[in-house]
Amino acid sequence: MTETENAYLVGLRLAGKKVVVVGGGTVAQRRLPLLVASGADVHVITKAATQTVEAIDGITLTMREFRDGDLEGAWYAIAATDDAEVNAAIVAEAEARRIFCVRADVAIEGTAVTPASFDYEGLAVGVLAGGEHRRSAGIRTAIREALAQGVIAADSSQTPGVVKGTVALVGGGPGDPELVTVRGRRFLAHADVVVADRLAPQELLAELSPDVEVIDAAKIPYGRAMAQDAINEVLIDRAREGKFVVRLKGGDPFVFARGYEEVIACAEAGIPVTVVPGVTSAIAVPALAGVPVTHRGLTHEFVVVSGHLAPDHPESLVNWDALAAMSGTIVLLMAVERIELFVKVLLAGGRPADTPVLIVQHGTMSSQRTLRATLADAPERVRSDGIRPPAIIVIGVVAGFGA
Repeated sequence: MTETENAYLVGLRLAGKKVVVVGGGTVAQRRLPLLVASGADVHVITKAATQTVEAIDGITLTMREFRDGDLEGAWYAIAATDDAEVNAAIVAEAEARRIFCVRADVAIEGTAVTPASFDYEGLAVGVLAGGEHRRSAGIRTAIREALAQGVIAADSSQTPGVVKGTVALVGGGPGDPELVTVRGRRFLAHADVVVADRLAPQELLAELSPDVEVIDAAKIPYGRAMAQDAINEVLIDRAREGKFVVRLKGGDPFVFARGYEEVIACAEAGIPVTVVPGVTSAIAVPALAGVPVTHRGLTHEFVVVSGHLAPDHPESLVNWDALAAMSGTIVLLMAVERIELFVKVLLAGGRPADTPVLIVQHGTMSSQRTLRATLADAPERVRSDGIRPPAIIVIGVVAGFGA
């Protein structure tokens, strides 16, 4: 007989009801948080307990051996000691008192079985796999990931943040679709409309249902000066139609992505916005190329700088002299086209010519290319190697790591 043979899956409402757990080791440690979260009156009886068990709030901990009568008044019990005879005695008393009991060491000897479980958007999902605990845990994880990725549809009306007539501003990460956040992927799975940037992970769009309206923000008809206004207008119009709109950006929506401009526009139009932060390329791309932007004992600071304006441009807000004087890491975004200008001003400001430089093109993608240089020869190397945007430029001692 397997643990699932004739098993009847049921959800127990244990709030306010006495539950007895005998044992204070790692098995009990895994089970206790969910029992406490259910609102049960949890009593733990054990000769010894892990520090984690001792620190759990919401339990009554009794440090002694199990005794006959300890299950008095209980609705549910778990035998989780490391002594088979004690576990058998617990099961026997539970049966005599008609209390369902889980036996952790020999599951088929108990009258109840604990499934591999998780909660998701109001769903409680449990998996039993005939005593194969690794299999049940693996299937549980696969179901959870499928729900999070939208492979299995959940009721969007129960999804926090998914509200018709609103906008979600989602950071898609640096390019690799696996680097989007779980929440971001969940919102995409429930979207009615997706307004996507050119640098948003395109594979995420391929996962969308055919009935989702996908709008390429780079192809919205507008004059150059009206680009952001046109995008704002699309977001507001679709939300006013009663649709759940996801604005998908590359990286993080608040790192040189004009995300807050869209928040302001929607707020002025009375459209609620949910912001979902993303993994920024400024940190992720160097990291996946083997370079940390900080390192103990070498650099205690890093700065992320937009390179969309030349250093001498009248609208530039960057203090390039201060950047040149700092000893930490400089991460330049959107800077390939003007790298000669940035290198010139940094050298003039005192940055050593032999400062290591790392350039990463198409970071996190299968087409990723990396180039290592020094500050002095970086412009020439970038041109001779044909580096084109999008690319990240890292300047500082950490850029020499892994060379």
